[in-house]
Amino acid sequence: MRFLDSAKIWIRSGDGGAGCVSFRREKFVPRGGPDGGDGGRGGHVLARADARLNTLIDFRYRQHFRAGRGGHGMGKNRTGRAGRDVVLVVPVGTQIYAEDGTTLIADLLRDGQEVLLARGGAGGRGNAHFKSSTNRAPRHAQPGEPGEERWIWLKLKLLADVGLVGLPNAGKSSLLAAVSRARPKIADYPFTTLHPHLGTVVVGDTDFVVADIPGLIEGAHAGAGLGDRFLAHLERCRLLVQVVDATLDDPRAAWRTVRDELAAYGHGLDGRPEVIALNKCDLLDADAVAALRRRLAAATGRPVFAVSAATGAGTRALVAHLAREVARARDRSETAETA
Repeated sequence: MRFLDSAKIWIRSGDGGAGCVSFRREKFVPRGGPDGGDGGRGGHVLARADARLNTLIDFRYRQHFRAGRGGHGMGKNRTGRAGRDVVLVVPVGTQIYAEDGTTLIADLLRDGQEVLLARGGAGGRGNAHFKSSTNRAPRHAQPGEPGEERWIWLKLKLLADVGLVGLPNAGKSSLLAAVSRARPKIADYPFTTLHPHLGTVVVGDTDFVVADIPGLIEGAHAGAGLGDRFLAHLERCRLLVQVVDATLDDPRAAWRTVRDELAAYGHGLDGRPEVIALNKCDLLDADAVAALRRRLAAATGRPVFAVSAATGAGTRALVAHLAREVARARDRSETAETA
């Protein structure tokens, strides 16, 4: 399945049905009077979040959605049927914007959450509503109200607790595969990862979601490499893990490059809690790894874990630390919501 995190679509709710002009014509009922029914309402356009989805690819092949029109009223005070609703099923974490791309309409954060995007037009009233003491036989009814139409943007921001960042070929996808059941593409060349991947990590009674995004390079905020468009998927993360290649000549420079790109992107990512995973430590001897870990911790002021995604060494300690930090962050969020 292809990954798509942005789509522009057109929606239109249904028109309301027209009211009916009708009079009773039963046998033995003289001067029966008006009995025209009301028109049915037009169909609504709604959006519903579904946790089983993680892409907007369905909206690439269909961009126009129109709800059904309400049925017209009928004699004998019969109301027309309501128009068919249209429900747009989107992944959890989808934000819905107006046509300008900046006015937020809704943010779907929970599975099953629904939002009304376009209300169907009200049905017109039949002539039975207009009967009065001075007008015993009204011969007019209301037309149905028109529906609403608009262009909207769907923008997906994945819901993950931990985000993996780093330079290309740092081993982010390998680390994700080592600590979860996710199976992203892994190869020995830059930019193997072309779109975000999600993996669920289970530690005892705690589970959390890890997001792996394509690698960043210097100038990504200006469009270099794959740019920084995928950083939007980290905006909801509680914690960032920067994966640094231990075999580089200057791992501290690699860390600084990614930090500068996070700062240039903004949206609070550079102030997010961060842990450093010094990867590919199986290619160095123990003394070199220990010295490199001390220097990197002193230069960055962050916790540094020496790991090897290839052998699994050190990943258990890293995952345990992440589980504790995620649990603390969740507790703080629940306390803030309660307050």
